[in-house]
Amino acid sequence: MTMRILTAMAAGAALLVSLAGPAGAAEVKVGIDNFTFNPKVVTVKAGDTVVWTNRDDIPHTVADPGKFKSKALDTGDTYSFTFTTPGSFDYFCSLHPHMTGRIVVETATGDTGAK
Repeated sequence: MTMRILTAMAAGAALLVSLAGPAGAAEVKVGIDNFTFNPKVVTVKAGDTVVWTNRDDIPHTVADPGKFKSKALDTGDTYSFTFTTPGSFDYFCSLHPHMTGRIVVETATGDTGAK
């Protein structure tokens, strides 16, 4: 009986790993609500994908000029970007520039690459 449970647990763990994506990459969610990015600062590992979802009643964008920029996101729309380079990325809504956020990308060892 114990061996069956362990086998089932191992199979479940394998499923969880495969859902996480390649090399343990994660998907991190950021909400857009009431003219704010929530959470405002997110720390991820290189290879992780950040997904923004607009929950406001008006359009918003997600932009870091020269690095990434979404189209105007209507209510319920999402935008995703996979961060591959360690560092700090400040972004904003180009329609409402007072809306700001930051993505901090670490290497697999937790280093941001900042010198």
